[in-house]
Amino acid sequence: MAKNQQNAFFDGDKQLRKIEEQYPFFQILNEDGEVVQEEALPDLSDEKLQELMKRMVYTRILDQRSISLNRQGRLGFYAPTAGQEASQIASQFALEKEDFILPGYRDVPQLIWHGLSLRQAFLWSRGHFEGGRIPEGVNVFPPQIIIGAQYVQAAGVALGIKKRGEKAVAVTYTGDGGTSQGDFYEGINFAGAFGAPAIFIVQNNHFAISTPREKQTAAATLAQKAAAAGIPGIQVDGMDPLAVYMAVKAARERAIQGGGPSLIETVTYRYGPHTMAGDDPTRYRTSELDNEWEKKDPLVRFRKFLEKKGLWNEEMENNTIEKAKEDIKAAIKEADNAPKQKVTDLISIMYEELPQNLREQNEIYKAKESK
Repeated sequence: MAKNQQNAFFDGDKQLRKIEEQYPFFQILNEDGEVVQEEALPDLSDEKLQELMKRMVYTRILDQRSISLNRQGRLGFYAPTAGQEASQIASQFALEKEDFILPGYRDVPQLIWHGLSLRQAFLWSRGHFEGGRIPEGVNVFPPQIIIGAQYVQAAGVALGIKKRGEKAVAVTYTGDGGTSQGDFYEGINFAGAFGAPAIFIVQNNHFAISTPREKQTAAATLAQKAAAAGIPGIQVDGMDPLAVYMAVKAARERAIQGGGPSLIETVTYRYGPHTMAGDDPTRYRTSELDNEWEKKDPLVRFRKFLEKKGLWNEEMENNTIEKAKEDIKAAIKEADNAPKQKVTDLISIMYEELPQNLREQNEIYKAKESK
C-alpha cells in the first residue's frame, strides 16, 4: 500500500498534533508578575492572596532549614522543595479541610498546611513511628516512598468518598517520573471508570532523579496521558501560584459535582537535589538551565504581583521568615524530646488486634526492653 493510501486510513503525525493541541499551557501570571489572563484571575480576597504568599515564603524557609538540619544529622530522609512552592502550596490552598491528601515523599509541605504539625513531619523524616500516626481530623496519609503507589490509594480513597456521598475529594501527587509507573495508569484508570472524585497532580520538574522527562516518554505533555483513562487533563504553569490554584479549584468543583477525576500537570522545577541522600544535580543539569528556571521563581513572580497591588512589602516578608524560623526551632526541639522508639512501639500499633505470631514477638521484646 502506498504511503498516501496509508494516510487515508491513519495519519499518525496528524493525530499526535491534534492530541497536543488539546492540552495548551495554562498561565495567569508571567515571569514578571504580570497578569496575562484577566478573565482567569481567581476570586481571592487581599487577605487570602497575602496568606498564600506567607505560606510560600514560610515553606521556602522550611526547605532551607530542613536541608541544614539534614546535614547536621538532625533529620533523616529529606527531599528538597524549593522551586515547587506554587505547585505544592497553591494546590493545597484550593482544598477544603475535609479533602484527603495522599502525598509523595516531596510533598510534606502540603501535609503541614493541611494540619500535620512540624514536629510530626520531622519525626516522619527520622523514621519515628509517631511521625506516621496521623491525628484525628487531619485528612492526610503519610508520604509514600514507593513511586506512584499513592495514585492507586487515592483512587480507593476517592471511591470511598463517593460511596459515602461526601462532598470532598482525594488529591494525590507524583513527579514526572511517576507517570512511567504502572500504578499511575492503574490509579487514573480505576478512578475514571468509577467516576471517583480524585485529583491527580503530576509535578513535572523535568527530572526523575537524573533522568530527563524526554527520555521516559514520547508524549509532548504529561497531561495528555489523561485521555487514555477517559478523564480531562490540563497542563499548568507550575511556577504560577494563581494558575495552579485555579486549576485545582476547578477540578475540585467538577469532582464534588459528580464530574469525576481530573489530571493536572504542573510544569515546575526543583532547585536542589532530588534528595539529600547523595544526589548531585550538577552531573545532569547545566547551570544555564538552572539560571533559566531561577528567573521563573514562583516567590519572585508572586511577590512582584502583590507589590504592584500594595499587598506585600519587605516587613511582611521578614516577619514571615522570622515566624518560620521560630516555629522550626521549637518543632525540632520537640522532636528531639520525643520518646526513644522501641520495637514494641512498632509492633503494638501495627494492627488493631495483633495476630498470634506478633503477640509472641511482642512479649519477647518486652522482656528484653525491661532488662
